[in-house]
Amino acid sequence: MKGFAMLKIGETGWIEKDRPKCGPMDAICKPLALSPCTSDVHTVWEGAIGDRHNMILGHEGCGEVVEVGALVKDFKPGDKVLVPAITPDWNSLEAQAGYSMHSGGMLAGWKFSNFKDGVFGEFFHVNDADGNLAHLPDGVEVQYAPMLSDMVPTGFHGAELADVQYGDSVLVIGIGPVGLMSVAGANLRGASKLYAVGSRPACIEAAKFYGATDIINYKNGPIDKQILDLTHGKGVDKVIIAGGTVDTFDEAVKSLKAGGKIGNVNYLGEGTYIKIPRAEWGVGMGHKQINGGLMPGGRLRMEKLGSLVACGKLDLSKLITHKFNGFENVEKALMLMKDKPADLIKPVVII
Repeated sequence: MKGFAMLKIGETGWIEKDRPKCGPMDAICKPLALSPCTSDVHTVWEGAIGDRHNMILGHEGCGEVVEVGALVKDFKPGDKVLVPAITPDWNSLEAQAGYSMHSGGMLAGWKFSNFKDGVFGEFFHVNDADGNLAHLPDGVEVQYAPMLSDMVPTGFHGAELADVQYGDSVLVIGIGPVGLMSVAGANLRGASKLYAVGSRPACIEAAKFYGATDIINYKNGPIDKQILDLTHGKGVDKVIIAGGTVDTFDEAVKSLKAGGKIGNVNYLGEGTYIKIPRAEWGVGMGHKQINGGLMPGGRLRMEKLGSLVACGKLDLSKLITHKFNGFENVEKALMLMKDKPADLIKPVVII
């Protein structure tokens, strides 16, 4: 089969590989729609998870089942399915402890384009099919389904990690696609004032659509100073970090009230240490919590998020700004994510 792969750090290309084999609990799918991610950019051009050779990229897509293992009960060839970016081993001890995304080790629930071939192939393998696939709901177009693989669950997990409650004032740092879904998730959880940090007009428009009440342009000065001015020195109840660098935590902590919580879902591709300001962290005793987590994966998560879209509670149309037709355009879509033109939020490739 053909696939678009990371050849080594800084280099990508099309390769030929054997079609994956199906285990007794697994499924083999062919893609119906695909989308590249900034994580792919971090992986290839920053070497964020180390060198990978001839590894097929991609972890956002939906597909059609072409083969299932003998022990798979709920899926059959021909089924159209949602495919999460995180596909845990559900019989692992980590999953039983409540951290399925780390089944087999830290971040090891993230298999696609980490340590196994991803979804940018003519066929892809899904482990534990009954636990990780979900049927594509009626009324959900395939072009939107890849957003449910990663962008929506990661953004929503930011709101969960920050423990957003109704009436909370919330700061979302970064309004790329994950940050936009953090805005949407915080809004659905009942945030009142919802400050979104960004500068690109397309993202600002989408952030307002998803519930942002105020826009902060980081080019106008430090985020924390702007927040403290807007809140009369009080700061916000919760912060979601969905973009930035290791230095972003400095501004997040300074923007937060004592007793507040930070939820980080930003993939930190560079840097060795994270900076936390000593005084503004209450000299270590300010009860300012920092939670960073990889999104949950699995079937239940996919079914619940899919139902939000199917019921009209979550409109994903604002996420997709560029559409391509044909498998051969995966490369072009990925390069868009790398170059990030001003009008880009997310590209999707319809197969």
